[in-house]
Amino acid sequence: MANTLHESKSTLMRRAEEQMEKNFGDSMWSTREKIALTCRALFDAGHDSGLAGQITARAEEPGTYYTQRLGLGFDEITAGNLLLVDEDLNVLEGEGMANPANRFHSWIYRARPDVSCIVHTHPLHVAALSMLEVPLVVSQMDTAPLYDDCAFLPDWPGVPVGNEEGEIITAALGDKKAVLLAHHGHVVVGASIEEACSSATLIERAARLQLLAMSAGEIAPLPDRLAREAHDWTLTPRRSEANFAYYARRALARHPDALDL
Repeated sequence: MANTLHESKSTLMRRAEEQMEKNFGDSMWSTREKIALTCRALFDAGHDSGLAGQITARAEEPGTYYTQRLGLGFDEITAGNLLLVDEDLNVLEGEGMANPANRFHSWIYRARPDVSCIVHTHPLHVAALSMLEVPLVVSQMDTAPLYDDCAFLPDWPGVPVGNEEGEIITAALGDKKAVLLAHHGHVVVGASIEEACSSATLIERAARLQLLAMSAGEIAPLPDRLAREAHDWTLTPRRSEANFAYYARRALARHPDALDL
């Protein structure tokens, strides 16, 4: 006999969150392994653009983070070939050099102590939307984690290898989870690697949906209260961990070498 059909939505949401806490725990993957899996998952999701783009995550020592080696595509990244760098991009562990465009990551990490991972890529639909110089419009439930949480940088500052671009991009991002960069791509930040990977996957989907909807008519806005409810509901740590576990399993099935040391 059903016992919950009389309960309120808020009660059911709270119970579901409690169940997710019990059923989805922290993964056993290391930081290096999570970055490698993120690179492979995003490659499969269309985020590759040659050698462009960077994925970084804070390392154990303050002022240091892991990133991929310049010269390797996302589909070649393994847990073992990542670099450990400092804020000046000096390589502390590993061989080769970091992408000079990583400099703006150092600026974001300094400004946002809540951020543990940064994803910057140029996926096809995000890049196409960026060419129109219009902000991301979130008007569909699947992409609700980005509702009112994606900033927009309308002025292209050029190749982001200077400190000036670090200041510009960090200021544009502000306290948001993401920023769409005109004529460029996007930057997504997360409190965890799992969250950043999930949000990066969603921003490309959101851009694709927006372009499709714009080609058919005028996009209708979401009701603000319900959109914020969906944002908070879909952006919990456990949900991000469950999303990432799925992306990681799929990536490992296609790229079993991702965890190689």
